[in-house]
Amino acid sequence: MKRIILAIALSAFAATSAMAASCEASAVGKDGKPLSGAAKSSFVKKCKAEACEGKAIGKDGKPLSGAAKNSFIQKCEADA
Repeated sequence: MKRIILAIALSAFAATSAMAASCEASAVGKDGKPLSGAAKSSFVKKCKAEACEGKAIGKDGKPLSGAAKNSFIQKCEADA
């Protein structure tokens, strides 16, 4: 059982790293040129926030809310 939980945790970490890379790579403007500066920072922040929103689910399978959700999203974005 511990091995299964460890495997899930490791795969979640790998997915978070991949998500950060995909947010950076998809930061492209309407003209097809890569974003830079404040526009890129804003895009990446929004991308990470949207990706973390879907993962904010408690152990019982219900969506997190309130302080638990805020804490989870902050941790998720920091890890990404």
